[in-house]
Amino acid sequence: MSSTEDLNYPQILLQYRNGFLVSKVMFTACELGVFDLLLESEGPLSSDAIAERLGTSATGMERLLDACVGLKLLGVEIKSEGAFYQNTEISSLYLTKSSPKSQYHHFMYYSKTVYSCWNYLTDAVRDGRNQYERAFGVSSKDLFGAIYRSEEEMIKFMHFLNEYWSICGKDVIAAFDLSPFTLICDLGGGPGGLAQECISLYPNSTVTIYDLPEVVRMAKERFVPLEERRITFREGDFFKDPIPEADLYVLARVLHDWADDKCMQLLAKVYKACKPGGGVLVVETLLNEDKTGTLESKLYSMMMLVQTEGKERTPTEYNKLLTAAGFREIQVKKTGKLYDAILGRK
Repeated sequence: MSSTEDLNYPQILLQYRNGFLVSKVMFTACELGVFDLLLESEGPLSSDAIAERLGTSATGMERLLDACVGLKLLGVEIKSEGAFYQNTEISSLYLTKSSPKSQYHHFMYYSKTVYSCWNYLTDAVRDGRNQYERAFGVSSKDLFGAIYRSEEEMIKFMHFLNEYWSICGKDVIAAFDLSPFTLICDLGGGPGGLAQECISLYPNSTVTIYDLPEVVRMAKERFVPLEERRITFREGDFFKDPIPEADLYVLARVLHDWADDKCMQLLAKVYKACKPGGGVLVVETLLNEDKTGTLESKLYSMMMLVQTEGKERTPTEYNKLLTAAGFREIQVKKTGKLYDAILGRK
């Protein structure tokens, strides 16, 4: 082993060790409103001015700002009277609440919910089940009862979903030509971010969002514009209640929540309701068949262990589930982004 290798291995491990420190710096700056304040200000601000306006300690804020400079989330200019900070392009675009591409709520969900569950990753590996009960003291027997444990948490989760679709929804909806499907049902479509991408790309289509009653109520009140007449809602539990007839069913980030038996139950129900010639579009992060692939796909699979009853799957695993339910002509499209797409036809 060369001396270069001797030096590189510890450096790689130190980078891994610091991963959660990096994310919490970014999350904390978002939560305190650092990026929003700097966006609204007429120019760069000193750390003392930022601390005063945001109600924090001067010492703590200065260290947080310097860490953000190290992460290239802030720029700094040294003047005779001290250091002055301003947003970089990436923070203005993605970390401010007012930006159309904002990921603020996405990161707050990670900071408050995902981070809390991942404190119990060791227990999840030992037990083979999600950790909502340990993290939050709520029963995890009802998965969505745990996820939607309060209205505040439900709103946070719905914002998180919409912000994801704002940066990757178009990629999965455009993965296949969906123009032949004029009546689309988005099962578990929640806040409507993906439904809005559908009607934007396919102006001759209408979308029905099918979700739990409390989710539908919140989506109509806070997320889907009232003037968007081509999006309608249907309340129900897709495991227990009838689902609407449609040309195409969208299952986006749904199947990875459930074990194989639940996925089979749902897919069989979708196949039965699907019109002849129709289909199902599955949107998920796909694992590679040979166990390689992106780090993100591996981490998402761990997240399913910690937070759900399901897992991420390979294209072959989804193919088997869809084929067993009756779907044919199954196509897989890797988008190169966060999520991939699978289309099966009836």
